[in-house]
Amino acid sequence: CLDSKKELHEFGSKWRTDDCLDCYCSKDGIQCCTSYGTPVGYDEEQCVSIFDKETCSYKVVEKNDQSKECPVNQWVG
Repeated sequence: CLDSKKELHEFGSKWRTDDCLDCYCSKDGIQCCTSYGTPVGYDEEQCVSIFDKETCSYKVVEKNDQSKECPVNQWVG
């Protein structure tokens, strides 16, 4: 399989892209999906979600004090 960066991958191989996608190469081609869950069901007036590209994960924190995490009721993805 040839990915979008023109890198060759063997059939049956798996890798994570710079955009936090988990990809798999098969004889049918490349299949990719997000490697992270997106937070939903939190207090959007008091809190903000921040994506960390290094860890491929979201953190939900208070807008006024980002050292305090907010509860999240549901994650999708």
